[in-house]
Amino acid sequence: MDRVANLSAIRHQERQLTVGVDVGGTWIRVAASRGGRRTAALVARADRDLGALPRALGAIWRRQGWRRRDIAALVVASRAIWTARECRALARTLSGLARRVHVLSDAQAALLGALGDGPGMLVLAGTGSIVVGHDGRGRWARAGGLGPLLGDEGSGFWLGREWLRVRAERGELLAALGAVHAPDAVTRIAALAPRVLARARRGDPRAGAITREGQARLAAHARDVARMLRLSGPVDVSWAGSVMEDSWFRAGVVRSLARAGLRARWRRPAAEPVAAALRAAEQLSGNVRAETLPRAGPRERRGERSGGPYGAR
Repeated sequence: MDRVANLSAIRHQERQLTVGVDVGGTWIRVAASRGGRRTAALVARADRDLGALPRALGAIWRRQGWRRRDIAALVVASRAIWTARECRALARTLSGLARRVHVLSDAQAALLGALGDGPGMLVLAGTGSIVVGHDGRGRWARAGGLGPLLGDEGSGFWLGREWLRVRAERGELLAALGAVHAPDAVTRIAALAPRVLARARRGDPRAGAITREGQARLAAHARDVARMLRLSGPVDVSWAGSVMEDSWFRAGVVRSLARAGLRARWRRPAAEPVAAALRAAEQLSGNVRAETLPRAGPRERRGERSGGPYGAR
């Protein structure tokens, strides 16, 4: 009877879905597996309002024919959150989507995907920006990531906004204001970043100055994170986000970090954030051995030990 029960449990586990979600500033990426085998990889437009996330994911669930009882574990890596309280609050709003739900910062997932759970840092610059670090013993720290109004230095939005300042100074005020007052202003302004970088590569002095400043700001954030966590060089560093994926821009950040006095060992990301979220969901469901489970979001003071064990509801 025990053998029959064990076989039944194994078959039930193989039928269960696990889902990982990466919520960025522009896109929602979803990956699912069944019995450890990838079954879906989906992309949808993100809403700037995280309050719309349950509805957006619910629509994806309906299109896929997924029901709450079918999903053993859901792990969501989300932008615009960092503390354990924020993670728990978002997890509560998503509780109708899976039997167990866990939420962590998208920057944490990006670091875990890129470097694993050892010590190191990740420089993330896409629509927004943040530098996040982990000491390999449970302590996390971050710099930047304060959003478009207060920070996001070196991000696509930041580069686009600084270029709009240049256009306004050149007398193109209506075009600049049109972008600023558009309903999707953040996304629209961030979309200017590739043009800014292209101009900088061609030698445009104003675009070049903006780009160098953004690179220097990201490098300064990385230096600060390394100091907070007392990471000794050479520090493993990886990257994420559309701006940092531009090899020319990234080379400038590498040079800026060296000038800032931090010895770094740059490593290409091993996996995307959504893959790290899916791996965490598989661990949470028991489908794989729980060896590198990310902890709940860090407490509010930067660099303090993460709150509580990996938890789910």
